[in-house]
Amino acid sequence: MSFENWAAFAAASSILLVIPGPTILLVVSYALGQGWRTALPMAGGVALGDFTAMTLSMLGIGALLAASATVFTMLKVIGAGYLIYLGIKLFRAGGALKAEPRTDAVSAVRMMAHAWLVTALNPKSITFFVAFLPQFLDRHADFWTQMLIFETTFLTLAFANAFGYALVASRARAIVRNPKAIRIFNRTGGTLLVGAGIATVAMRSAN
Repeated sequence: MSFENWAAFAAASSILLVIPGPTILLVVSYALGQGWRTALPMAGGVALGDFTAMTLSMLGIGALLAASATVFTMLKVIGAGYLIYLGIKLFRAGGALKAEPRTDAVSAVRMMAHAWLVTALNPKSITFFVAFLPQFLDRHADFWTQMLIFETTFLTLAFANAFGYALVASRARAIVRNPKAIRIFNRTGGTLLVGAGIATVAMRSAN
């Protein structure tokens, strides 16, 4: 794997993680209701959930990669189309972040478990990873090494992102409830998703 490929993956992952989704809504809800103490357990739960979903996705992709180069190429094209669809949907989304404060007394372990379940059991997470990861995989490089690098990178970024959202929500609540800020996140993320999908299609056409 080249450094450029890893850097592109890290940059795309960083931008996509910032976009509010079901997991971030849960993180923000706990942080709004219980403050900064939720940051560490929630971020840990998110990282564990992403590890579960990403590992399952990577193992499935690895099986397809080993079975047939044609099937893997088809997966990349289908994935590119899915990214374009997600991008358009995200771009058209509104600017509301519907996260109500959770004031019920919950231990750190239960918060972590809740974040893990919401992240890992969301079918969209696995579907997204299946569409997203093949865009950066090199069929001619060692799959297990790439899996280790990609997972370590993504999980580190996911932990930092969830931790940051929790701190911001607990300290500067007006920001996470600002429709204009959320709309900017959605439109920026949607544009980047569409761009990633189109770039992949263009690369396949050129080859």
